[in-house]
Amino acid sequence: MNVPASSRRFQIFSYAVLAYTLAVVLWGAFVRATGSGAGCGDHWPQCNGVVVPREPTVATLIEYTHRVTSGLALILAGVLCVWGLRAHAKGHPVRGAAVLSLVFMLTEAAVGAGIVLLKYVADNPSIARAYWMALHLINTFLLVGAQALTAWWAGGRSRWVMRGQGLAGALVGVGIAGLLLLGVTGAIAALGDTLFPATSFTEGLQQDMSETAHILLRLRVLHPLLAVGLGALLVGVGNVLARLRPSESVKRSASQLTVLYALQLGAGLTNLVLLAPVWMQLVHLLLADLVWIALLRLSVAALSEDAPRAALRPSPEAIAAPSK
Repeated sequence: MNVPASSRRFQIFSYAVLAYTLAVVLWGAFVRATGSGAGCGDHWPQCNGVVVPREPTVATLIEYTHRVTSGLALILAGVLCVWGLRAHAKGHPVRGAAVLSLVFMLTEAAVGAGIVLLKYVADNPSIARAYWMALHLINTFLLVGAQALTAWWAGGRSRWVMRGQGLAGALVGVGIAGLLLLGVTGAIAALGDTLFPATSFTEGLQQDMSETAHILLRLRVLHPLLAVGLGALLVGVGNVLARLRPSESVKRSASQLTVLYALQLGAGLTNLVLLAPVWMQLVHLLLADLVWIALLRLSVAALSEDAPRAALRPSPEAIAAPSK
């Protein structure tokens, strides 16, 4: 059964917080892509040892802007959490999602601080930086996902349940795990593009295939391969879930996931051919976040308490085919 919808003001605010967080995430990618992560030195939360930098360089302005906007995002997450708890009764799914939004915002700040304090910024090519980038990507996905579900459940959708979901639950788990893995390889590929830019498509391929190439370059080739394979998997997951849980919400979410992933593949190919310009990296990341949100919405719609259930049946062609 559906839970009570939140007030119109809370619904608008939850979507506004999500949109603002996505903008901050994109600016963070701009910081990395432009090599401005060391713009405030290895100081945090201060910038070059002061609260407000004097005579800042362009890199300092870029990094400082990210810190200021991130601070505002933390405040908004706090307001969303408090409002969500105060405006909804116990058991309402908005409460848990709003709390997780704040938790993941705090861990996002902690990971960002760690990257700065450990100097995993600018031209640092260490494999440890790749691990931190992977952690950053996963936490960002969890943060965006929690905020997206806060807005989703604010509209009065049913709670989701994991127990007793059978194949549908397994497919949701596979899809989420697969997309997280793809996101991690994408973060590593983007780091490789930033640290080891190529002057031509051919040179980029030679970098990836060279036995003496840096490990970040050798890992970079995994991302496009996984993107194609996991893309087919996600589309298949969406189609099967739409058959297992044939509600309008599930069907619509599955269609949205397919369209967004097709756009993401196109953006990825464009990014590869154009040698990863900064603006294209941001478009690629935005689409990745939207694909993630679409997958989560599909998942909670398919696993909701009131989702209709249908058993998979063989097609008429399969029934008519003679057995061997």
